[in-house]
Amino acid sequence: MFIISLTYKASLDEVERYIAEHSIFLQKYYDSGHFIASGRKMPRTGGIIIANASSKNEAEQIISEDPFYTQQIADYEIIEFIPSKHNENFKRFIKD
Repeated sequence: MFIISLTYKASLDEVERYIAEHSIFLQKYYDSGHFIASGRKMPRTGGIIIANASSKNEAEQIISEDPFYTQQIADYEIIEFIPSKHNENFKRFIKD
């Protein structure tokens, strides 16, 4: 499992220009089961995606399709973690 932290490196006006395309990208990976949750950082300096990918390489491949990535709108930090404790409702997201 991965936490993907986006930090904007462009103005919010530039970010807003690509929000619709970014939303389509997000939905593609929600539909495939790779994304679990996502949202804006507060204050609005970027965003967070919780992703279920088989490897960091796969997470990087997914992110390479994000319009924020292709248009150089954001920097990305990908943090891998192994959930060792979780709410029972979260269990279906964890790959053994």
